[in-house]
Amino acid sequence: MRVVQGTSHPEHVVMDAESVSGHLLPPGSVYAFLAEHRRELFPDAMFADLFSSPLGRPSVPADVVASVLVLQALRGLSDREAVEALTFDLRWKAACGWPIAAAGFHSTVLTYWRKRLAASAQPDRIFDGVREIVAATGALSGKTRRALDSTVLEDAVATQDTVTQLIAAIRRVARTLPGGAELVAAHATTSGHDYTSPGKPAIAWDDQIAREALVDGLVRDARAVLAAIDAAARVRGRPRTPSGCWPWWPARTSST
Repeated sequence: MRVVQGTSHPEHVVMDAESVSGHLLPPGSVYAFLAEHRRELFPDAMFADLFSSPLGRPSVPADVVASVLVLQALRGLSDREAVEALTFDLRWKAACGWPIAAAGFHSTVLTYWRKRLAASAQPDRIFDGVREIVAATGALSGKTRRALDSTVLEDAVATQDTVTQLIAAIRRVARTLPGGAELVAAHATTSGHDYTSPGKPAIAWDDQIAREALVDGLVRDARAVLAAIDAAARVRGRPRTPSGCWPWWPARTSST
């Protein structure tokens, strides 16, 4: 239990996930590691240069955001999926010090922090801090590469942006073009992605081979859909590409 000031009540008692379920965290797991070391790993002073103006102070504590970024990298999740995990997964709540009854913060908080970190003189400070603790304690031995390789994280995020654009464009065809849903179902089959399902494909986002295979498959799907639209348009004598469905040429996003 802990007391939070500044809520709608003068003193609002919230249930802390770590105090309730922290003993259930597997010893040596990244959840137990962050629950124990989070505050010493990520003190506010570590990020003071990111928010030089008092008006720019983050609404979410630094140790919470940094812990979410580490877990996000380890699990290969999108920003939205990471915030959902913080909302519904007690392991994430205990590791990040987030109240049991609290929903996760908005996913744009992660984007905001990532941009400020990338533009700073120490963009890798979160992962460097974890490495130092790992080296000093031996915790997570042999389990750290996926969580702590910031280059992999940055590449994964960029790939997710490309994937989002490709999937959104194909879904737009299915939604706005007469017969588009059937056309997508018949021709967008290479990637294996279900375009009627919300969210991004469930892959290991920190695996370069998996990312490249996904992007390649989505680009092939996009080209197949475009070809099918063009073929149907030639038969009907109509404009070939539906307005607003494809504002970019998908070949530009191909990894090949």
